[in-house]
Amino acid sequence: GTGTMASALGAGWVRAGHEVVVGGRSRDRARRLAHGLGGTARAASQREAVTGQEVVLLAVPWAGAADVVREVGGPTGTLAGTTVIDPTNPVDFTTGALLVEPGESGAGRLAALAPGARLVKAFHLFPASRWPVARDGGAAPAVAMCGDDPVAVERVASLVRDLGGVPAALGRLDRARQLEEIAGFATSLALSGTDPRSALPSLPA
Repeated sequence: GTGTMASALGAGWVRAGHEVVVGGRSRDRARRLAHGLGGTARAASQREAVTGQEVVLLAVPWAGAADVVREVGGPTGTLAGTTVIDPTNPVDFTTGALLVEPGESGAGRLAALAPGARLVKAFHLFPASRWPVARDGGAAPAVAMCGDDPVAVERVASLVRDLGGVPAALGRLDRARQLEEIAGFATSLALSGTDPRSALPSLPA
């Protein structure tokens, strides 16, 4: 992706010393973003950007996520063995309703399109403007995540720490719907004029 989330997370990971490859449908936009990120960041086509990488961030809107997975060859195994971070929200932002069938999750649907991929749901609750976290930015945001592969989950947890966040691993990928419903719940509250932060009790850690 070449949008705000790709830019924000990419900037933090470049600063942390990671090699970042930017892929997008528009090669020009990918080049501009890679140039803006600096460091060793470089641009590539979407398929080139995922080939041979340890981690792939699917930084695209939910509406186009499945198409992108197909375009990079996910159904034919190009993402097998790769840690794939899914920050998408399958949510109707005019109502807060989930856009997947009862009992399924967006993350699960994407995982089914990429056999062998080590998909981890993460980074879907905080906006791009929250990343990376400034050293004096107050309390670090907790990044709720889930995934079936423990190694992939820990790899994403390390990337969360590199951005100044706190990883909160909540189990296997079948928890993804619950995490996505949080986004829908927060959207519904915001649409009603309620600050989502005021709707949850303060509980001891």
